[in-house]
Amino acid sequence: MSLTNQLQNILDSLGGFGPVVWLCVAFALGLVLDLVLSHRVRPEQARRGVALFTVSSLLVALVWAATTHTRGFLFLHLLYLDTQAIFVQVVVALTAILVIVYDLLAPDNTTPRPLPTYHLILGLIIGLFLLTMSVNLLAIYLSLELVSVSSYLLTALSRTRRASEGGIKYLLFGAISSAVMLYGMSFLYGLTGTLDMTSTEFGVELAKNSGMVVATVGLLTLSGFLFKLSLVPFHVWTPDAYDAAPLPIAALFSVAPKAGALLALMRLLTALPSEQFVDIQTPLAIIALASITLGNFSALLQTDAKRLLAYSTIAHAGFLLVGVVALNETGFEAALFYIVTYLPINLAAFFLIDLLSRSNGGSLAIADFAGLGSRQPVLSIALTAVMLALVGLPPTVGFTAKLLSFSALYNAYETTNNGWLLALFGLGLLNAVVSLGYYLRIPFLLFFRPAPANIQTVRLSPVAVGLAVGLAALAVLLFFSPSGLVNHISHF
Repeated sequence: MSLTNQLQNILDSLGGFGPVVWLCVAFALGLVLDLVLSHRVRPEQARRGVALFTVSSLLVALVWAATTHTRGFLFLHLLYLDTQAIFVQVVVALTAILVIVYDLLAPDNTTPRPLPTYHLILGLIIGLFLLTMSVNLLAIYLSLELVSVSSYLLTALSRTRRASEGGIKYLLFGAISSAVMLYGMSFLYGLTGTLDMTSTEFGVELAKNSGMVVATVGLLTLSGFLFKLSLVPFHVWTPDAYDAAPLPIAALFSVAPKAGALLALMRLLTALPSEQFVDIQTPLAIIALASITLGNFSALLQTDAKRLLAYSTIAHAGFLLVGVVALNETGFEAALFYIVTYLPINLAAFFLIDLLSRSNGGSLAIADFAGLGSRQPVLSIALTAVMLALVGLPPTVGFTAKLLSFSALYNAYETTNNGWLLALFGLGLLNAVVSLGYYLRIPFLLFFRPAPANIQTVRLSPVAVGLAVGLAALAVLLFFSPSGLVNHISHF
């Protein structure tokens, strides 16, 4: 391709790259706004001003991404913009908006959020926007690193020893997973001679190798995605990082990076030769089953609500992988449905836990939720509905999400007769029953245990309560009308 054609391709690509360019500009403007406000107004007003600017910037990016008509390859096959990428971009931007809005509505006055928090959230979303479009191994690596570095800093930003320890653990495990992923990518480049996963040479050259070689190299490359998805064996950072990060930031970690990593994971898997799917299907099934089992049984032992939700995200990462393990179109659609419905469910869980703990003196110990059901009935009923959704019981959309994922998995088993798929199907559903033991522990304490007599009532922001309860209500409403979302995903 001539230099003139390359320059024209770059110019043509800017139409689909507009939301990312805008977020980069907003990042720079946010830093300037930070400097101006911090010298002119009180810290609390400066924080609110920067947060509102960040929300506005994310709203612009969300609308721009949702309304763009550009489709196809960008920047000489470095990125690929399709309906799936736009869909996930909307999901991650919406997640960040809801988290920041909640943080504005229910600020933590004991440990005010440092101003760089909102700039780092923008950096995280920029990385995720790029990750959703990446079809080049180098672009995938750089996008994941941008997401990871922003996450490390968001975890360690608070001036506490716990935040520093959580951030360091997050960084160390992230560095290990990145090194392993780069090692796998170097093998892929050596086997195929290209970094472009969409090129014909990539699939043709991989097909010349044995299934064991492709599976090994593929799993090494997937380590970066396993890390962002909190999947075994790259899950160890999750409880400490979630415990160290402010609760709204932990809520952001539980949804947004998983959505971006999920789409990139599916793109990489579909780039592998179809005849070698079975060679990587078994290890993926083992990883999913290990994540579900370890997350559930570890959560049973927790005494802190925040760490309980952290182990819960490990288990749900395994459930999210169930649809991917099917390695068919139905399974991928089920995985996308799962991550979208996981957004209101998990954000509601974090927000409701936070609000209930504030009404109880700020304690996140599970035992301290006893008796709050009579004092905070709306929040308690909403949290009970959310916990049922996390288990996967009707009438919540959590049931629909698990039904679609396990149906796709069983269809894949009937096609391949892979015993590990059947084991994942049976033991995965059994684990859903096990999860009842810890998900319903808090609702039980809320309604069936007396509250201590010396607790003072704390006034909560009614708008923050409305946001959290609205997300919980959405988890129930989607159970009764999931067809619109299902049809939208199936038309990708």
